[in-house]
Amino acid sequence: MPDAVHVGSGKVRELYALDDDRLLLVASDRLSTYDVVLPTEIPDKGRVLTGLSAYWFTRTRDLVPNHFLALRSDGRSLECVRLTMLPVEFVVRGYLAGSGWVDYCKRGEVCGVRLPAGLREADRLPEPIVTPATKSSDGHDLNISEAQAEELCGREEYAAARAAALAVYRRAAAHAETCGILLADTKFELGLDRDGHVTLGDEALTPDSSRFWPLDEYVPGRAQPSFDKQYARDWCAATGWDRTPPGPELPPDVVAGTRSRYVEAFERLTGLPFDGYLVDPEAVLCD
Repeated sequence: MPDAVHVGSGKVRELYALDDDRLLLVASDRLSTYDVVLPTEIPDKGRVLTGLSAYWFTRTRDLVPNHFLALRSDGRSLECVRLTMLPVEFVVRGYLAGSGWVDYCKRGEVCGVRLPAGLREADRLPEPIVTPATKSSDGHDLNISEAQAEELCGREEYAAARAAALAVYRRAAAHAETCGILLADTKFELGLDRDGHVTLGDEALTPDSSRFWPLDEYVPGRAQPSFDKQYARDWCAATGWDRTPPGPELPPDVVAGTRSRYVEAFERLTGLPFDGYLVDPEAVLCD
């Protein structure tokens, strides 16, 4: 990439510096499950992540500033403002699932948030809750209390980021439901711009950062089918894999099934054909 200097690699993204103020985030087709990058890629996955992020960034700017500047023609690269990231991930949960369900079964609460008794797996919560998380030394997500998160971020910064995460979740959940999708939960990462303003960064409301359920198949009291990487995670878990590197190779049918779920989420949420996005990525920026 002649106009950029490679400065880092994540599980899914490559990070490049464009200049002192701008970064380029390039989403690969790598798939990470249980914090392990699998050896098998999912074709076009990176373009789904990038297209959906750009779609949401342009439609939530009135709620919170974000780092998005431009979408490149490859459909997988975002030009972004540099941020100083807050050391906490903001997980907003509207339904009881995943690690939240596990915590609730043990203690009747999720990250210190007390919930009503008698809830079932996948039940809708009375109100969305924020359950912050940080990274442990081995790279795994570690749920923490809001008091701990506030101490890590600073009181004012945490309050502003928390309010922004809830506002974006509520808007996205309402839109998704009109598209036949339930947004069970999602993860946001926020930072501070040069002027100290809380700003939404990383990705937004993608199948990698969110739990998307088909509305017409929603039945509380059990695990739900999904439009995210849970399909591949479930296959990996069924192999008996111990969740340590290296991960298992995915068979062709799981690759195809995972790709189709990502693409369907994209098409339902944006209202655009994915093939059209591949030809003209900027279509996601138009209302």
